[in-house]
Amino acid sequence: MRYIQKRVYVVWECLRMSFSNIRNNRMRSFLTILGIMIGVTAVIALITTISGVSRSISDSFSSMGAGQLTVSISGSDLKPGLNAENLDEIQSLEHVDGITPSASLNVSAVRAGKRDTGISVSGKNAYYFAREEDLVSRGRAINHLDEERKSCVCLIGPEIMETFFYGVNPLEKTIYLNGIEFAVVGLLSEDADSDVMIPYTTALKMNSEAFIKQLTVYLDSAESSDIVKESLEFALDEMFSFEENTYSILTMEALENTMSELLGMMSALLGGIASIALVVGGIGIMNMMLTSVTERTSEIGLKKALGALPGEIQMQFLMESFMLSVIGGVIGVILGMILSMLMCNFMGTKFYVSYGAIGLGVGFSAAVGIVFGWAPARKASKLNPIDALRSA
Repeated sequence: MRYIQKRVYVVWECLRMSFSNIRNNRMRSFLTILGIMIGVTAVIALITTISGVSRSISDSFSSMGAGQLTVSISGSDLKPGLNAENLDEIQSLEHVDGITPSASLNVSAVRAGKRDTGISVSGKNAYYFAREEDLVSRGRAINHLDEERKSCVCLIGPEIMETFFYGVNPLEKTIYLNGIEFAVVGLLSEDADSDVMIPYTTALKMNSEAFIKQLTVYLDSAESSDIVKESLEFALDEMFSFEENTYSILTMEALENTMSELLGMMSALLGGIASIALVVGGIGIMNMMLTSVTERTSEIGLKKALGALPGEIQMQFLMESFMLSVIGGVIGVILGMILSMLMCNFMGTKFYVSYGAIGLGVGFSAAVGIVFGWAPARKASKLNPIDALRSA
């Protein structure tokens, strides 16, 4: 029991003397911990910011819909794409809630003497608008009758409205796309990814195409993604006579995992680069502690002469190095969080507290203090008390 009390007393005295020495040399201590502080700030800021960006991207993918598959058709010489019969077959697969064929083109638009080129046009079906209820701000969406008749009707976005229909109600008005007259039946919200949307059958006709090469398959539940993908692959293999490289299926989960891996690699790379500052800070601590050992030679000699053990001398200097690192680490964590919050706010992403990054920053700074403080502490513990007192 007395041994434990003695050890506790020794540890307490080492802590007290270490703190006293740091306080009495404020400027030198501050310059010493500056490297650690900068390193931890950089590590925390970079890892936390990338974590926020990663979660924002993940949320974006989720909002796009985890329960859907995107099919891209490259086709073969005998079958360049999917026809209406193939679409019906895919629609009838188990767990498939609906499908949206897509066709896109760039056109020139003309109305009332105004002309603009490079207008992006997307061909969609009625099911697409049924799922995206907020896509139409005014007017109506494309319906099944428009698809069957290949009607020349369109929905326009805010930019087209401002360019060609400024101050005019565009509904039931007409606009020429690639020389073809289209009736405006609805207005798109700002979230639309195209300037103009028309029936996909009309878009195919304008492209002089008869086959679908882009398709989105919506599932009745996100959990059935693997089942639907497997049955869809089998159906497409049959449609293309089991020829290779005729199609590709992309799931949102696969895309999200790929993006997460890339962000993880980037986070590790940037964290590794920022950690160099921690090593530089550790070298600064070692330099300061070696200087401190030299300056306090007489103190060490006196303590040894009074009965202090080498392990106790080593503990005192090692604890001082540890305290310097931890103080720098804690300040660095606070500054890193503030910097990360500002960076996330600037980039428009959500800020998330990364407890792993905090643990890494504080733990690594503490480890740096122990590793780089060990050599000076050992040097102090090995000083000969007679030589130390003689040099005073």
